[in-house]
Amino acid sequence: MRHPTTSTRPPTSATAPFKLSLADAARAIRNGYLTAEEVTRSCLERITLKDREILAWEWIDARAAVAHAKRADELVHLRGALGRLHGIPIGVKDIIYTKGIPTAMGSPIFRDFIPSYSAACVEKLESAGAFVMGKTVTTEFANQKPGKTRNPWNPRFTPGGSSSGSAAAVAAGFVFGALGSQTRGSTIRPAVYCGIVGYKPSFGVVSRFGMNPLSTTLDHVGILTRTVDDAALMASCMAGHDRRDSGSIRDEELPENLCDVAPLEKPPRLAAVRSPVWSTAESSQRELFAANQDVLRKAGAALEQVELPAIFEAAIDVTRAIHLSEIAHNYGPLMKQHSEQVSARFAEFYNQGLRYSAAEYLDALGKREELRRTLQSLLAEYDAIITPPATGEPPRTLDFTGDANFCTIWTLCGVPCVSFPTGLGPNGLPMGMQVVGGYLNDRAMLRVGKWCMDRLPLTASLPD
Repeated sequence: MRHPTTSTRPPTSATAPFKLSLADAARAIRNGYLTAEEVTRSCLERITLKDREILAWEWIDARAAVAHAKRADELVHLRGALGRLHGIPIGVKDIIYTKGIPTAMGSPIFRDFIPSYSAACVEKLESAGAFVMGKTVTTEFANQKPGKTRNPWNPRFTPGGSSSGSAAAVAAGFVFGALGSQTRGSTIRPAVYCGIVGYKPSFGVVSRFGMNPLSTTLDHVGILTRTVDDAALMASCMAGHDRRDSGSIRDEELPENLCDVAPLEKPPRLAAVRSPVWSTAESSQRELFAANQDVLRKAGAALEQVELPAIFEAAIDVTRAIHLSEIAHNYGPLMKQHSEQVSARFAEFYNQGLRYSAAEYLDALGKREELRRTLQSLLAEYDAIITPPATGEPPRTLDFTGDANFCTIWTLCGVPCVSFPTGLGPNGLPMGMQVVGGYLNDRAMLRVGKWCMDRLPLTASLPD
């Protein structure tokens, strides 16, 4: 699994622009080695070649993308101040509002919905010079009913969800980075299924204003790229307080120097955590996790096997109570008007949410806070946790996006996590590792993730 180009030298003519890292592509545009139009046309050619099979896009306008790129090139010629993502096309999950661009939420109810404003995360990326190449396929309301997207490694397998189109688009070389979301495992899991990097920042670091809510307590903006540095770069462009999001943290609390994922001065202290759902892991995932630990130990990591306190046995039930209760609250008005247009799967989730009492919901919120305190205390003894990101390879189906339970605890607690590929499974599809850090210790966590990713075996590359 090859990494994209990550040098500071100008790209050679032999390197197709779509193969570059996000940072290298942006640098090449700013320094005049490539034009934004060349970069964009390279991505569009890749889309023409591959997307008939992958189906990553819900909406895309090639002509508009080229026009955006040409305007970016005009600014380069004027030698004005350029943003860090100047001229870079990105994908945006289709639950995230984009001004003047359809945002269908994976549902026929919103087929013709065109927002009059963009989400905060989109505004910030555009302020940094990026532009929206298109909207990527999401599951229905970022829940469980799959969209049309296929896994780029093998179209008979799921790409994961709910950020299915974003993960597939980045893996296939359609864009350098894409926005997703995560309520349980909707960024981390599809990233590893598609063989790329997925990063879920700490809760409150990136505003969710303009992202269609599923669970207000659990929803996060997610980032999908091909390198850890690129994920940090995108996050640093979006981080910041936003009074329009009740979960947004103050600017003085934000992680410092988020985009600077400098090498560690010494090998990290790691806690290898199986988590309470270890029994659901496939044998291939267990073997890979053990092999990866051996490699990290030999590279110098101080690595201990750690069992989570017994309180974490309740984490999935706590998540479920919060998740379903908030679906019932957030989607009540929609269900009253359009219940015949939602899937049976979503209707069942909604009806299950109605069965939770206010007391049960409040009890779950209280247990969440206890879990967050316990996890923060455990993480104080280590630089990061390492754990599987999924049960194994992506399932060989298009009707199920995979089990999210290896991500659930970390999303519930709002801590930062990053996933990346570390090998291939029995069917030749990616599997990987997840690195988890302390709340708001995003930069430190990303540095550990990069250290681990640089030392673990990457055994194959996605076919061109």
